Amino acid sequence: MFLGKVIGTVWATRKDENLRRLKLQFVQPLTASREKAGSPIVAVDVAGAGPGETVLYITAREAVIPLPVETAPVDATIVGIVDRIDLAENE
Repeated sequence: MFLGKVIGTVWATRKDENLRRLKLQFVQPLTASREKAGSPIVAVDVAGAGPGETVLYITAREAVIPLPVETAPVDATIVGIVDRIDLAENE
């Protein structure tokens, strides 16, 4: 599972049949301290996240598991919205 921030929504007039009724979001990957970690990705949103929210997402083969279909051309899926991050202080 990875941490990211929703930075926008993808509007597609045409997409794969298995992705109908599913929202696509632009996600900026983040480190635990909320610093940018790489380039933005596109992820299917099953958690109902919106722009500006910090999210948890999964990638690779597992990205299809939370979807209501058996197969779909998906590389990343948002599976949770983060309420708070508490980091332990270094000792």
